[in-house]
Amino acid sequence: MGSSRESRDDEEYDLPLFETKESKGRVAYRLFSVSTFICICLILVYRVTGLADGAEFGETRRWCWIGLLGCEIWFTIYWLFTQAVRWNLVYRNTFRHRLSLRYEEKLPGVDIFVCTADPTIEPPIMVINTVLSVMAFNYPSENLSVYLSDDGGSELMFYALIEASHFAKFWIPFCKKFKVEPRSPMACLSNPPTAALNSQEWSRIKILYEEMEQRIETATKLGRIPEEMQAKHKGFSEWASVASQRDHPTILQILIDSRDPHAVDVEGCKLPMLVYLAREKNQQHHHNFKAGALNALIRVSLEISNGQIILTVDCDMYSNDSESIRDALCFFMDEEKGLEIAYVQYPQMLRNISTHDIYSNSLCVIYNVELRGMDGSGGPLYIGTGCFHRRETLLGRKYSKGNPLRIDTSVRKLCEGSVEELEDKSKALASCTYEENTEWGNEMGLKYNCAVEDVLTGLSIKCRGWKSVYLNPERPGFLGVAPSTLGEALIQHKRWAEGHLQILLSKYNTFLYGHRKISLALQMGYYSQDCWCLNCFPTMYYLLIPPLCLLKGIPLFPKITSPWFQPFMYLILTKYIYSLVEFLHSGGTLKAWWNDQRMWMFRRITSYLLATFDTIRKLSGFAKSGFVISSKFADEEVLKMYEQDKMEFGTTSPIFTTIIATIALINLFSLVGGLKRVIVNVEGKVLEQPLVLQIVQCSLVVLVNLPVYQGLFFRKDKGRIPTSVTIKSVVLALSVCIITSYLYL
Repeated sequence: MGSSRESRDDEEYDLPLFETKESKGRVAYRLFSVSTFICICLILVYRVTGLADGAEFGETRRWCWIGLLGCEIWFTIYWLFTQAVRWNLVYRNTFRHRLSLRYEEKLPGVDIFVCTADPTIEPPIMVINTVLSVMAFNYPSENLSVYLSDDGGSELMFYALIEASHFAKFWIPFCKKFKVEPRSPMACLSNPPTAALNSQEWSRIKILYEEMEQRIETATKLGRIPEEMQAKHKGFSEWASVASQRDHPTILQILIDSRDPHAVDVEGCKLPMLVYLAREKNQQHHHNFKAGALNALIRVSLEISNGQIILTVDCDMYSNDSESIRDALCFFMDEEKGLEIAYVQYPQMLRNISTHDIYSNSLCVIYNVELRGMDGSGGPLYIGTGCFHRRETLLGRKYSKGNPLRIDTSVRKLCEGSVEELEDKSKALASCTYEENTEWGNEMGLKYNCAVEDVLTGLSIKCRGWKSVYLNPERPGFLGVAPSTLGEALIQHKRWAEGHLQILLSKYNTFLYGHRKISLALQMGYYSQDCWCLNCFPTMYYLLIPPLCLLKGIPLFPKITSPWFQPFMYLILTKYIYSLVEFLHSGGTLKAWWNDQRMWMFRRITSYLLATFDTIRKLSGFAKSGFVISSKFADEEVLKMYEQDKMEFGTTSPIFTTIIATIALINLFSLVGGLKRVIVNVEGKVLEQPLVLQIVQCSLVVLVNLPVYQGLFFRKDKGRIPTSVTIKSVVLALSVCIITSYLYL
C-alpha cells in the first residue's frame, strides 16, 4: 500500500502544476463568425450602392443614409475587436496536491493588500470581514502578511482593525479546524452550522463576532472610540496630529508582529503579520488615488515582510476560497511555464446579484468568455482586485528568457529590527515627497494619471515581455458587493469607460504602445474595452434617426421582398440568438439576458456618452481628474426593490434619467406614428412596405424600455422617475417628434 502511494507520488512529482484546455466548438464558432462577416460586408455594399437611391426623399434621406453607413462601418470595426476575444478561448485548471508534494515546506511569502478610502461608504465592519477572510487562508501563517491601506485616515477604521486582530486569535484556528468556507465571519456565521461543525464552538465564535460587531457599529454610529481602548493602544496617539482626511502625516502600526513568539492564536499557532497604513496626505501633493496607495504599500511591505507574491483585493472582496493562494502558486511555481507569468487574475464575482441581475452587474460574458479569450492570446487585463502578482514585475522588471525570475523556495527571512524601528523606517516610504524625481507611477509600481490604473499597469507589464493567466474556478475565489441602484451601476461604468478612453487617447494606446510587444489579437482584445466610449455616438444615432425617419416616412432599410433584406435579417437573428446562447452558457438566465441588453443600451447612451465628454474636458484642461468610490450600501426600501428585480430611478442622477427617458419616449412616439402611417397606406401589401425593419427596431427598443415607461407613468413608489424629470423628458421627446413631423429636415 505504502509503496504504491510512493510510486504515484513519484509520477506526480514531475507533472505540470497546471493545465490549459482549448474551448470546445472552436471550429463551429469560427465558421459562424465568417458567415457573419460576409453578411456585414453585404450590408455595407447595400449602404454604399444605395446612396444614389431614394431621390423622392431629397437630401434628408441621403444624409441619414450616410450617417447609418458611418455607424455600420464603426460597428464592423468594433465587432472585429470583439472577435479577437472569442477566437481562442482557453480554460485553466490547477493541481494543488502536486504543489504540496513539491513545495509544502518551502512556500514563498505572500503579502496581501486591502484598500479602503472612506469609512462612510465602505463601512469598517465590511472591511475587517475582508481582512479576516484573507488572514484565514489555508496557508502557513508565518508566510502571510496582511496590510490595510486606509486612505481615509480614519481612527474608526484603525479601531476596527484592532478589534479584528483580537478576534483573529479565535477565528483563524476555528476556520482551519473545521475547514470553514467562506472565511468571512459575516458570510459564514449568517448561515446555520453544517453537520461538520461543532455547534457549541460555532455558537461561541458567533457570540464573539457579534460582540465585536456591536462594539464597532456603536463606535461608528457615535463617531468616536471608547476611551478605555484609546488608553490601551499607543496607535491612537497618532491621530493627535491629524488635521483632516486630506492633511495628516503617515500613520503606520504593526498590530500583529508574526516574528514575536507571543503573537499566537488560542491554539498556540503563529498569526499572520497585520499592518495598518494611512499614507501621508498633503494638499500640496497629488495623492494619485488607489494607485498611489498601492505603491506606498509595495514599498512599505518590502521593508517589513518582503513577500515575493502580492495579492491585491478591494475592501469589499472577501476570500471565498481559502485555497486561492495555492491555486495561484501553481502557475508561478510551475517549472516549465510558470517563469513567464507575471500575475494571476481572478474574476470580480459578486455575492449580492439580484435574481435576474436587474443592473447586469455580473458581467458574466466578460468574465466567462472575453477574459478567457484574452488569456488565450497572452493574458487577461489586470482588473484591480483578486489578482496575485510577482513583486518584481510590479517593481518594473522586464522578462528575460536568458535570466528567468524564479520564485525563491527557501524559507523567507522577515526584516530585522524591533516593531518601533520597522515602523519608523517604513513611514518615510509612505510620505508625500518620497516619489519625487523617481520612476514610481511611471516605470515602477502602478501607473498614475488614469481612472483604470490597474488595466494600464497590466498592459505595461505585458509590454515588458510578461504574460498573465486568468483563473475562473467553479468556486469563486473572491466575492464582492454589486451596486444596488441604477445610478451607482451607471456611475461605476462611467468611471471604467473614462479610464479606458484615457488609455486610448494617451501614449499607452494599445496599438502603438503594444506594437511588436504583445500579439495583435491581445491588442484587439484591449481595444474591445478601450473603445467602449466610442460606441455611444453610433448607438445614439441608431436610437434616434431610424425612429424619427419612421415618423417622417423615410425608409432606411430594404423591403422584405428585396434580396438585400436577407443579410439584415440573418444578422439580426444570429446576433440575438448567439448573444442569448453565449449568455446562458456563461451562467445567466433568459430574463437576466434581457436585462443585460437593456443595461448595455443604458450604459452606451449615458455612462459612455458622459465619460467621453468628461475625458475631453480633462484633456483640454477644463476639469481635474477625480475618483468616485461606489457606495457599498443602500437604504432598506432601495434594497428591497433591488432584491425584487425592480429598477430604481429615484436616486439616479437626473441627467442619466433624462437621457434614458427622452430616448425611450422618442422611440415610443415614433413607433405609434410609424404604425399609423403604415396602417393607413398598407393596402394589403405588407411585404412591399420599406419601413418594416424600422418598425421592428423601434419595437425592440420600446420593449426593452418597458421599465422606463412604468417609472414615468405608472409607479408610485420611491423608485419611480421624479415628476420633474418626467415633465422634462416628455417635453423634449414631443418637441423632437413634432419638429421632425412638420418641418423638412
